[in-house]
Amino acid sequence: MGSLSLWHWLVVGGIALLLFGGKGKISDLMGDVAKGIKSFKKGMAEDDKVAETPPEAAKTIDQSAATPVTPAAQTQKAS
Repeated sequence: MGSLSLWHWLVVGGIALLLFGGKGKISDLMGDVAKGIKSFKKGMAEDDKVAETPPEAAKTIDQSAATPVTPAAQTQKAS
């Protein structure tokens, strides 16, 4: 029980061949998984770049263009 027999090695080799070799659905699937991981990493890098850019400056309203309200004008409106 301490070592692996010939049958164990054949099964392990067959699984490795299915996953990494030949033209089959499983090898295509592994390639798609690798493309997905690369795409995910690229998306995460783009999110970091967006987060690093400073937000646009807030637009301010020019207060000097409006007519100032004086306390005397407020009391005249109230009466």
